[in-house]
Amino acid sequence: MPTLTLDDLRRYAVSRSLFTPTTLPRAITKLGFIQADPIRAPARAQDLTLRHRVRDYRAGDLEQRYPRLPIEEDYFVNYGFVTRNVQALMHPRTATAVWDSATKRLAAAVLDFIRERGEVHPREVDATFAHGRVTNYWGGSSSATTRLLDGMHYRGLLRVVRRESGIRIYAAHEHPPHEEDARTRLDALIDVVVAKYAPLPAGTLVTLVRFLRSGAPQWRNELGPALQRAKQRLAHHRIDGIDWYWPAHERPMSARHAPSDEARLLAPFDPIVWDRRRFELFWQWAYRFEAYTPAPRRKLGYYALPLLWRDAVIGWANVSVKDGALDAGMGYVAGRAPRERAFRAALDDELDRFAVFLNL
Repeated sequence: MPTLTLDDLRRYAVSRSLFTPTTLPRAITKLGFIQADPIRAPARAQDLTLRHRVRDYRAGDLEQRYPRLPIEEDYFVNYGFVTRNVQALMHPRTATAVWDSATKRLAAAVLDFIRERGEVHPREVDATFAHGRVTNYWGGSSSATTRLLDGMHYRGLLRVVRRESGIRIYAAHEHPPHEEDARTRLDALIDVVVAKYAPLPAGTLVTLVRFLRSGAPQWRNELGPALQRAKQRLAHHRIDGIDWYWPAHERPMSARHAPSDEARLLAPFDPIVWDRRRFELFWQWAYRFEAYTPAPRRKLGYYALPLLWRDAVIGWANVSVKDGALDAGMGYVAGRAPRERAFRAALDDELDRFAVFLNL
């Protein structure tokens, strides 16, 4: 039998993640979780992720259709959008930060107010309760109303019903009892993680399981045993001293994972890109998200989108809209673009798709 190689895993990683574009509900179900980011440069990360996986997707479709989709904004391994089945596995959630008695009384009063109103904008809560301002986690100042509503949302007392100009509109929420035990639910959550990001080097598997402390803090002491169970049931193989893991029913060496002659501009948090450890193993260069890096220290750009060609990430692009037209500043790891005519045609096609995605 042929031996599994890193090249096989790279082709498998790209192919399984870039599945045949489907409907928005089906793509979300297949992904299980979509990481969100508020920066729009020129589109938000969640839209940039979905455009490769949803037929005829346009920037903003997720936010526009969110109220009609069976999904929720919530924490998982990061903040984003999860299916309701995934959310149910994490709730009722017990936060590690314990509210004092005054905060509990205030939260109860706010919850009663929201139940009476049905849906509320944070400014309505603020106008009624006049919470003032508090120092936030990043050292700045933010509305105490926002902090309280965030905490109530995290604890499952509220849900986001929609957004208005990017602001969350809340409604009261209750989670029904879950019949499965904690062990079964935690194993299922890890399977969602693996299904999205596989194949995973062992170090990344450990990291992602630890990140579940955000989504299911009530089981943080059970994550170690859950990780060991996952390693037992997942398929795995050691290459160059690194153990790799993926769903047991999948076959990385299948001929169906042959790369296509396509170019893709990927979001900074796309499943193909997200794991920087795996990225460097696959493509031997370091991609960094530099939006929060001071401009003089940036090497790639404010919101550089990795450029995938076939099964290789060969460069990046900083994309913007100028005078109603798409403007893409390209950079290449090798210092220049591939000379193949097929690449030029594929890149032109991708930039055309990007313009359509942005409704230009």
